[in-house]
Amino acid sequence: MFKMPENKENQAPMERYMRNQFKFLGLKTPQRKAASKDFVRESKQLSIPEVMREIATLYDREEREYQYVAIDIAYANVKRLSFADIQTLTQYIQVKSWWDTVDTWRKVFGTFVVLHPVEKRRVFELFYQHPNFWMRRVSIILQLLEKNTLDTDLLTKAIVYDIDTDEFFIQKAIGWALRNYSKFNPDWVRNFVANHDLSKLAVREGTKYL
Repeated sequence: MFKMPENKENQAPMERYMRNQFKFLGLKTPQRKAASKDFVRESKQLSIPEVMREIATLYDREEREYQYVAIDIAYANVKRLSFADIQTLTQYIQVKSWWDTVDTWRKVFGTFVVLHPVEKRRVFELFYQHPNFWMRRVSIILQLLEKNTLDTDLLTKAIVYDIDTDEFFIQKAIGWALRNYSKFNPDWVRNFVANHDLSKLAVREGTKYL
C-alpha cells in the first residue's frame, strides 16, 4: 500500500490552518509532491477503472495529504478521462469538503472542459443549481483556466443563481471568477458589476484589477 512519511513538526499548524477538520501527515506541497511523484507517474500506466479505484482508496485514508494525491492522480490522467469519468469524480466535491480539495478538483474539471470544449455545458450542468454549495462553487469557478474561450453565458448563469446566497465561499468564488476574467475582458466585467446587485465581497474581489 502506498504510504508517505510524517513530519510531526508541521502536523499541528497544518491542522489548525484547516480548522482542525482533518488529520495531517504534516507534508507541505513540495514534500508531498516529492513523496508521491513516482506513485502519480505510475498511475498513468493503469487502466482508468484502476485509476478510479486508487482515487477511492486514497479518499478513504484519514490523512488529508492522501486526498491531495488522489486529485494529483486524477489530474495526471485527465487527458484519458471521459465525460462519464468526470461525472463519477464529481462525488468527491461532496466528500470531506473544504476549499483546499474543492478548488484543486476544479482544476481537473476545468482542464477537462478546455480539452473537450463540446462537453463544457454538460460538465457545467453537473454543478449548476446543485443543492450542495461546494458543487455550485465549482460551477462559478469552472472556467478559471480560460480567456477567449470562456462562456460568459454560463458564468452569468452560475453567478446569478447564487447572487443572494449568504455563503462566504460562494461570494468569494463570484469575486474570484470576475477578477480572473477582468484580466482578459475588463469591459465585460465592469458592465456585469454595474448591472447586477452583487455583494460587497464579490464586488471588492471582482473589481480588484479594474
